[in-house]
Amino acid sequence: MVQQFTPLDASFSALSDATRRGVLEQLGRSDASITELADRFHMTLTGMKKHVGVLERAGFVITQKVGRVRTCRLGLRRLEEEAAWIESYRQVWAARFEALDAVVEQLKREEEDR
Repeated sequence: MVQQFTPLDASFSALSDATRRGVLEQLGRSDASITELADRFHMTLTGMKKHVGVLERAGFVITQKVGRVRTCRLGLRRLEEEAAWIESYRQVWAARFEALDAVVEQLKREEEDR
């Protein structure tokens, strides 16, 4: 079976890693080179380049090479689609918990009536 990845898949995949979330947090404070990020996260340049690549493909990071330095900054991608997806499931679960609460309350009333 062929799997097709959507932007939502790329987003959640990129955000699933603690290092990548940390990189986004760091870039939220200021732009940084891949070397600076690698030093901050105590990893190799190759490892950090892979993390930055995942973030770049998801649209969260933009890199620009000036001379020998590749600088990273936050991309233009926002999380509206992801937030909407999460909200739709939050509503489903809220409705299910409300229904469960109603059942529990009904069982309590029946127990008290006995």
